[in-house]
Amino acid sequence: MKSFMFPLFWRIFISIWLAMAVTVVASNLATRYLLDRERQAIERQVGLHEIAREALNLRNRENRGEMWRFLRSEGERLDLHLMLIEKEEGHRGLPRNIRERIQSGWYPNKPALINLEEGYQLVAWPRMGGDGWLDPRLFRFLEFALAFVLISLACWWIARLVSKPLKHMESTAQAIAAGDTRLRVPQRIARRRDEVGQLATAFNAMTDRLCQLLERQNHLLRDISHDLRTPLARQRVAIELASDTGADPAMMASILRQNERLETMTGQILTLYRVSENGDAMEREPVQPLELINRVLQDAADFAAQRGVDCQLDATDASRAVSVRGDAGLLQRAFDNVLQNALDHTPSGKSVRVSVSAPDGSLQVDIADDGPGAPEELLQHLFEPFFRADKSRGGKGWGLGLAIARDIVAAHGGTITARNQPGGGLEVNIRLPVERVS
Repeated sequence: MKSFMFPLFWRIFISIWLAMAVTVVASNLATRYLLDRERQAIERQVGLHEIAREALNLRNRENRGEMWRFLRSEGERLDLHLMLIEKEEGHRGLPRNIRERIQSGWYPNKPALINLEEGYQLVAWPRMGGDGWLDPRLFRFLEFALAFVLISLACWWIARLVSKPLKHMESTAQAIAAGDTRLRVPQRIARRRDEVGQLATAFNAMTDRLCQLLERQNHLLRDISHDLRTPLARQRVAIELASDTGADPAMMASILRQNERLETMTGQILTLYRVSENGDAMEREPVQPLELINRVLQDAADFAAQRGVDCQLDATDASRAVSVRGDAGLLQRAFDNVLQNALDHTPSGKSVRVSVSAPDGSLQVDIADDGPGAPEELLQHLFEPFFRADKSRGGKGWGLGLAIARDIVAAHGGTITARNQPGGGLEVNIRLPVERVS
């Protein structure tokens, strides 16, 4: 049974609508409370009708001065402003703000009006600063302030509702891209009955499927490589025996070279699998990287001389005193793969330069060749397994050397990048964390 879904659109719409409705209701309630408080302050005053009757008697005796003095004295006693006016004359004699309160329908707390039979009214309102008097602008300010607070809270809640799970999915995707394929978006997000929950569910399903395909690919390469090693070894023995019996030497040498290429490829695939699967569990010990690089250059000397390529090493004094914690065999394999790649693509008469330095507490190895380089859009793919750039860097390999170097360097907590040099050629930069300085 399909669970009920509450779309994110309606969640946002209803949340904002409710925030507006709550704002209106709350502001009205707050305003009514303040207005009732002001009205009650006036209504608490007693004897206003008797004061109005006495003021009218004084006016009828044509003693207006006495009337005004009477109203002033009574107003001071009650902390009120008191004015006796005729209904026919309207409210022209009242202060402007009092007229606005009387004439406006917005102020329920209009000044108190005491109606007399003779066509007169006594108008009473609190003195400024007296108990109960509130500036009308205060009501508008409170409404705006309350609306701002409530709508801000609603917008914050909506933003958090949407951004927090998306941020979590982003961090999960980055962690998976970095190699932690065990992570998934939590079920508390995937169980949400909206588009975010559907996205999280689809993300987890996609990740599971991709991880399954990747695992099958790794297992397939591993199994094929293991299964190939035995027949290749037997084939090599058979080739050697056939050579001893007088078979065509040229043909047997060609067959032997192809056999060696296959053995090399299967060995590289197994190394790639071992490093990618068990890089964290490898044994580590202090390693002098400059010694490894010298060993790699010595091993490659004959091949470089055969190709007519000059290998140059430039090492700073600081790099001679640092050590890296890791697997010496794997690190040597990484340096050798990068150097071999540079030698394969450097024309005869050119050079390969190896620079070793120790900037900012780390080891940096730069291996640059004088080859054709690689297209800029393909640089980021050079370290992918079985990837080979265009024909300018076709080479004889299978696209595994740099991929193995990348995984080895990553297993040691380092980084490896490639860039084209301004004068031509490719430069591979390896950066490794330093364990200690001797």
